[in-house]
Amino acid sequence: MDRFCCFLKCIECGQEYSPQEVIYTCHKCGGLLSVEYEKSKIPSDLDEIWKKRPLSVWRYAELLPIRNKEKAVSLGEGGTNLNRCKRLSEKLGLKRLYVKNEGENPTGSFKDRGMTVGVTMALELGMKKVACASTGNTSASLAAYAAKAGLECFVLIPSGKVAFGKLTQAIIHGAKVIQIRGNFDEALKIVREICSKHLVYLLNSVNPFRLEGQKTAAFEIRDQLSGEAPDKLIVPVGNAGNISAIWKGFKELYEQGMIERLPQMIGIQAEGAAPIANSLKHSLTTVKFVKNPETVATAIRIGAPVNWKKAVRAVKESCGFMETVSDAEILEAQKLLAQYEGLFVEPASAASVAGLAKLIQMGQIDRDETVVCIVTGHGLKDPDIVLKRFRKPVEVEATTEAVVQAMTSKPQAAQVLAS
Repeated sequence: MDRFCCFLKCIECGQEYSPQEVIYTCHKCGGLLSVEYEKSKIPSDLDEIWKKRPLSVWRYAELLPIRNKEKAVSLGEGGTNLNRCKRLSEKLGLKRLYVKNEGENPTGSFKDRGMTVGVTMALELGMKKVACASTGNTSASLAAYAAKAGLECFVLIPSGKVAFGKLTQAIIHGAKVIQIRGNFDEALKIVREICSKHLVYLLNSVNPFRLEGQKTAAFEIRDQLSGEAPDKLIVPVGNAGNISAIWKGFKELYEQGMIERLPQMIGIQAEGAAPIANSLKHSLTTVKFVKNPETVATAIRIGAPVNWKKAVRAVKESCGFMETVSDAEILEAQKLLAQYEGLFVEPASAASVAGLAKLIQMGQIDRDETVVCIVTGHGLKDPDIVLKRFRKPVEVEATTEAVVQAMTSKPQAAQVLAS
């Protein structure tokens, strides 16, 4: 599909813009932008076209805003497993639980889906420099894709608030990492201002092209469920781009007649960083931001989510909702995933499973429903959390007897997480 089969449209006032224009929000009203496609120019045999390609982001090129997929800046993103979690299903009392493991992407998080499209667009638009604010995963992903594309990369992060594993990735890929004495929301405000005044391409999720890559998780889930959508899809929510993108993907499938029904979208936020969930619970017409968000789930430690309007629409259009979970619930879910299903995810990822467990207890999820939880990043992104929670491995003498004794001793108890 030619790139000009799509256009940008403001979700607030409907103003339309050319995809050739470097723009992130509506010039008329300041609203968020969405990538829309000329329906008449979308091939009618998408399913047959897609089946001939391997499972990946670029399998779905006809619904991506790129002129030539052969020129895509790709590291092999997408095609992540949809794990049928039978042991965890039994523990939670659910018949069909699937976990979409986005930590299998090249840099270890779902951000790669968006970055392959966003960085490719940067090249098509003739940009030489890219930038983002980040709680960690965005910086790691952008740095890698910028390196692949030969672009200069700048990353703003909140000082002392980014997990070491993610910071290391940004550094090794050659990004210029700048720490600010403030939080993520302040970093994003700064980088947006810089990109609006200089020839630097912004690749946070306010960029609508980046979200186009992230929507392909919906396409993959549909293919992995043999052409069906789940009853409920549960997503951790930080800056709120992912839940918005995945909903957009399912809607596009529905509009093309490729699924018969849409899933209910459920967003999960950490209690200490839950502006959208709390505002929806109080039926507020706007989202009340959290000035100083705090949670062990660093990837979703965001108090002023830029995509909140898109996220609210996704939840309301799907007849879904948002819920909050405590840090303790998040860490318990992280442990359950690791010890019942062999899936090691970072704390923010486990928020979706923590939310599922809570909602089952609240009676808000039918035990016969098919549920998909998105887990967004690999556990090695933030290993310090595990080291703080569990005792160090036991040390014994180098004898068979000592090892056998250690093997038959009672399991070590978990420590209380340090504050």
